[in-house]
Amino acid sequence: MRRRELLTGVLAAGTTAVVGAAPAGAASGPFDPAAGLEDALFRLPSAAPVPPARLVQQAAAARSDFCAARYTSLGRALPGLLAAASATRDASRGRAREQASMVLARAYVLAAELALKQHNDAAWAAADRALTAARASGHPVPIGESARVLAITMRRSGRCPAAVRLLTQEAADLDGDRSSTGAVRTTLLLTAAYTAATSRDRTMALGLLDEAQEETKRRQAVPGLFTVDASQTQVDVYRIGVLNALGTPDEGVKVAARLNIDRMPTAERRARAWTDTARMWHALGNHPQTFSALRKVEQEAPQEVRRPALRALTADLLYLPARVPGVREFAARTGALPA
Repeated sequence: MRRRELLTGVLAAGTTAVVGAAPAGAASGPFDPAAGLEDALFRLPSAAPVPPARLVQQAAAARSDFCAARYTSLGRALPGLLAAASATRDASRGRAREQASMVLARAYVLAAELALKQHNDAAWAAADRALTAARASGHPVPIGESARVLAITMRRSGRCPAAVRLLTQEAADLDGDRSSTGAVRTTLLLTAAYTAATSRDRTMALGLLDEAQEETKRRQAVPGLFTVDASQTQVDVYRIGVLNALGTPDEGVKVAARLNIDRMPTAERRARAWTDTARMWHALGNHPQTFSALRKVEQEAPQEVRRPALRALTADLLYLPARVPGVREFAARTGALPA
């Protein structure tokens, strides 16, 4: 919350070089792919159990939508996936039930992630159910992934100390010697660092960030985590976000200079990296760099730039005293300009 307060102030920018036609997937008007999620969470559609292999395939398709920032498609798919996974779990026993519980947990993780991006309170229910299903599966990786989205929901509600405790306790419970659990431990530490930073606890935030960085040095980057990755580049992106939240965005400039965002594995993560970079330049009052970074978000993921937080950032650019070429057109097609 404080990060958004810190970064909602000075903004504008761009040159005609970054102005152009809307990328494929852009659209104007209201945009909330999580709008129907509440109804689905509290009354799942009717569904029959499905074979485990098909359930895993459906979950993989939903994850692909998230990673590609196809949020409209994800919002349409989630109710059916949640219903099928729930029905399959209830009809299964033994190992098959564990596997269905793991898929159900990850489907709820996606639901929570989508709701969080839209500032939708359905994130609370989705995150809580994700952790319940994950614990039922007995698998540490989905437990860590679910704890992470629940902690983000807690942070968004101002419960930062409790969120940090949840994240650090879950991280401590994971076996850091295994590559998959060690990677999840890294993501928990990164989220804890940012959470501590939002409450301006610099010592804890930087300590957790450094601990996460040490984790990445112990092993190669691990692909295949459900919504995030554990890599040095991801640590650098979080470092920029942490420094923004601490009110020292100038310290992130050198970090941003060494980032190779194009090498990040998914459009959603690349868009998030450009978002944190935009917020850094915004806090520093560098309007051309801010607008350039926002355009990079749009190029990577047109639906990402239509999230409420980024529409607010665009509106700051739009309403600065100095006119910024191209911003009005950008605001119109990304939903930041009222119809």
